[in-house]
Amino acid sequence: MSRHLERRRLACAVALALAGTAAHATEGGGLGIYPDGLENFMSGALPPPGVHMLVYGGGARYDTLRGNDGERVPVPGFKVDVNVLAPRLIWVTEQQVMGGQLAFHAIAPLLDVTFKAAGERYRSTGLGDMTLGVALGYHVSPTLHYVVGLDMYAPTGEYDRKDPSSLGKNYWTAQPVFALSRISPDGFNADLKLMYDFNFRNSATDTRSGQAIHADYALGWGVGKGWVLGVGGHAFQQVTDDSGPNSAAGRARAFGVGPSVRYLNDKGWLFTAKWQQEFKVKNRPEGSQLYVKLAIPF
Repeated sequence: MSRHLERRRLACAVALALAGTAAHATEGGGLGIYPDGLENFMSGALPPPGVHMLVYGGGARYDTLRGNDGERVPVPGFKVDVNVLAPRLIWVTEQQVMGGQLAFHAIAPLLDVTFKAAGERYRSTGLGDMTLGVALGYHVSPTLHYVVGLDMYAPTGEYDRKDPSSLGKNYWTAQPVFALSRISPDGFNADLKLMYDFNFRNSATDTRSGQAIHADYALGWGVGKGWVLGVGGHAFQQVTDDSGPNSAAGRARAFGVGPSVRYLNDKGWLFTAKWQQEFKVKNRPEGSQLYVKLAIPF
């Protein structure tokens, strides 16, 4: 067998094992449905009634594959780059339900995904899997806010089981969400977004990814003039096994931490940024992420 064919065979084997990795699928030892660490400060503070626009952007790079015991899996030239621009439209109604403000939202992620391994390269660009959600927002005090909701991830992204740069994952996910924010312009700030994934079956592989609990967090101190400086990150733990022929060998786990910043002014402009490096990873790729969030008043 020629060296080129050997490289291609190895790359295809990795592709089959990690199909959906860049599009965030746990199936076969990939990533979760949600881009870990995407949220930052103000995640639990629902805006006032009206229509609001947020834009998420940034990128993630994974250059190490971890096994069941956290060991490095030797895949020559393994690298996954995911760049994302994700507009999010939020409609906060005047309606009160169970004491909370009723809101709806939708996210349409635009992705540029590149996968490299064993001398082979795959790239996909376009619309990923969209998110549709409903939520109730509560304002306990001027400094304490929280949101409870349910997000549904729809398989709108293009999917090919043999292409690890696929933009979609080819199955639905239901995700209950709880987000809490403590906001202080000149004191302690804290945010936690807690999620739980119920994944449906991938009809192309006859495999169902295991359920997972995961969270984004941010801790910081208000330094005045709308600025908050601190740290943030994420935690991910798969809690049930995959089922089906493309199941991973074990349950995925990951943690991430890094610097975080927020700016908010009295006109409604909001900017957050967070960089995070992953550690203690098992059964999935390991890397780093940089995400920004911009709220645009109109």
